[in-house]
Amino acid sequence: MAIFQESGALNNSVFGKSQEPIKMLIEAKEEAWQKQSVVEKVFAMNESNNFAEKYAGMTAMGGFKPTAEGGEYGRDDMQEGFSKVIENVTWKDAFEITQEMIEDSKTIDLRQRPTAFVNGYYRTREQFGAALLGSATAADKVTFSGTDFSTLCADGKNVFAIDHPTKVSGAVQSNKYTDAFSADALSYGEEKMQNFRGDNGDILGVSPDTIIIPNVAMLKKTVFAAIGADKDPATANNGFNFQFGRWNVIVWSYLNQYVTATAGVYPWFLLDSTWNEENAGAIWQDRIKLTIKSTIEDNNDNNVWRGRARFNAGFGDFRALLAGGCAAGSTFTA
Repeated sequence: MAIFQESGALNNSVFGKSQEPIKMLIEAKEEAWQKQSVVEKVFAMNESNNFAEKYAGMTAMGGFKPTAEGGEYGRDDMQEGFSKVIENVTWKDAFEITQEMIEDSKTIDLRQRPTAFVNGYYRTREQFGAALLGSATAADKVTFSGTDFSTLCADGKNVFAIDHPTKVSGAVQSNKYTDAFSADALSYGEEKMQNFRGDNGDILGVSPDTIIIPNVAMLKKTVFAAIGADKDPATANNGFNFQFGRWNVIVWSYLNQYVTATAGVYPWFLLDSTWNEENAGAIWQDRIKLTIKSTIEDNNDNNVWRGRARFNAGFGDFRALLAGGCAAGSTFTA
C-alpha cells in the first residue's frame, strides 16, 4: 500500500477533515487494483534496494556420473551466464484540492480526484508492462510516455528472437514464431519450450503453464476451444484433448494497444510462471513504493497531493516466454 507523508499544518487547516477520507479512498482503490493486476501474474516481482539491479543466471552442472566402488567424488563446475542490468526509473504525478471544494462541500470532486489519481498510477503500471511484452514482438525498444525502454534480454537479443545464443555451447534457439494460435500451434509451442536448452546445451525442463493473449474475440474463442473441453473438437470421434485443464489463460486488454494483427493474425504468448520466478524471465522491480505527500501550496493555499514511485521492468532469461503470431519469426513445422 502507499506510504503517506503529511504536513502537520494540515490538521489545523480547512483541509484537516478531508485528509483521512482521501487516504481511505486511495487505499481502497489500491487494493482493488492489486487484486486484478495482470502485471503481477506476468512478471516476476522483485524488491530493489539499489539504483539498478543485475540479473545473472548460472550454467547447469554436468550432473552425477557412475563411480567405481570406493571411487573419488568428481568435481563439477558452473559459471555465470548472460546478465541483464535494469535501472530504476522515477515516476511522478499530482492532484490538488482547492479551498473552494472544501468550503462548498464538493463531494464528487473530493472522491473523483484521488480515485482518478490512483487509477492513473496503477493503469500506468499495467500499460507499461503490456507495452514491454507486446512491443517486444516487433522492436528492441518501446517508447513509453516519451522515454525509451529496452526489450532486450540478458543475451543481448530481443526477448523474442530466432537466434538466441548459448553462453558455452550449443545451437541458437528461437522463441519467436509466426504461426497463428490453434490447438496444434499450442502443442508445438509447448514442445519448443520443453526442449529449450541451457547455456551448456542441456535440456532444462521448462514447462509452460500460462497463455497470454490480447482481448480479441476470435482469438479468445480459438484459445478456449483448444483447451476448454476434454474432447478434441477437431475430430469426428471426439478423441481425448490432452490440453484440457492444463493452462491458465490471461486475457490482457492493455495488450491491444501494443500488438497489431498481421493478415488477421494476432500475437499470443506462452509463459512458464515457475521458470519465470526462479530464473528472472520477465522482471519487474520496485525500488520505492508509491509514496504520497500532502501539502498546502503557499501561492494559492490549495491542498496538493503528490505521488512518487521508482520502478522499472525488463527481461532476463528468454526461456520463460514464447511468442506466436508474430509478423516475422520461425515456423513450428519448419
